[in-house]
Amino acid sequence: MAGMGTRMRPHTLTVPKPLLFVAGKPIVQRLCEDIMDVCHEKPEEIAFIIGDFGKAVEEQLLAIAQNAGAKGKIYYQKEALGTGHAVLCAADSLDGKTIVAFADTLFKADFELDESRDGIIWTHRVDDPSAFGVVQTDASGIISDFVEKPQTFISDQAIIGIYYFRDGEALKSELQYLVDHNVSKKGEYQLTDALENMRKKGTRFVTGDVVEWMDCGNKNATVHTNQRVLVDEQNLSLPDTIVQENAVIIQPCFIGPNVVLKNAVIGPYVSLGENSRIENSVVDNSIIGSNVTIRSAVLTNTMVGNHAIWEEKPSELSLGDYSQIIS
Repeated sequence: MAGMGTRMRPHTLTVPKPLLFVAGKPIVQRLCEDIMDVCHEKPEEIAFIIGDFGKAVEEQLLAIAQNAGAKGKIYYQKEALGTGHAVLCAADSLDGKTIVAFADTLFKADFELDESRDGIIWTHRVDDPSAFGVVQTDASGIISDFVEKPQTFISDQAIIGIYYFRDGEALKSELQYLVDHNVSKKGEYQLTDALENMRKKGTRFVTGDVVEWMDCGNKNATVHTNQRVLVDEQNLSLPDTIVQENAVIIQPCFIGPNVVLKNAVIGPYVSLGENSRIENSVVDNSIIGSNVTIRSAVLTNTMVGNHAIWEEKPSELSLGDYSQIIS
């Protein structure tokens, strides 16, 4: 999670992308919980590979690991040298059974991780494989090839960015080989090159197909992911500290504590952070941060960061017959 999150700006100017909230929790926290749910043997350590995010962020990440029942560890990728290089930055943690995950994706799965396998690549079937890295499998289900963004149809099993390795040391060795021998593409060391080398040396990778893959790579995708998570968590209770005055909440929604709603309609599919105030407004299918004030607005498919103010002036009109106002 060391990237700059440029596709999510301006939200990532002050908050690292994996710590943006979806349905009341940081994305990376949800990812850790999802992975824990499919592991028979619970991970002992969660290592976060980050950029220069500051001490407060590091403490938040360590708390996420602790709350998940694991020891937290922080590593740094100081240069953007590719996914393989990023994973290698956590070399001290690449030991024994290892899961690698990119922290801008969430998933739903109905399988339990088979830790006896050499390796598992999480995949999801997609309509347009040309936009993704995909895998090919043989008749026995073993991965036979990794192909990056195929221009002709080879497979529709897209790699979603979560991997299991029974032998973390073997992964570390292959990643180190890439760096030592400068095996790179456009100046970046790719994880898929290490996977291909492992496969050629006898590592038998299989796929772990997920039911749903939820991307958090840009604003629209993150708002949609928020909607999907809220649908699954429809029994979210509302805090007692909400103040409602002539306001309606249409579930499913996540509402934080100490929120004031006045002459407002909220939902469906809204996440609203703590200490926020919404007046004379309609908000649906949106993620609104904490300590936000919104007045006289109609919002949909929207993300608003923390401590923001959105206030529009109410319109006063004298509109004649057959007129149209389209804004």
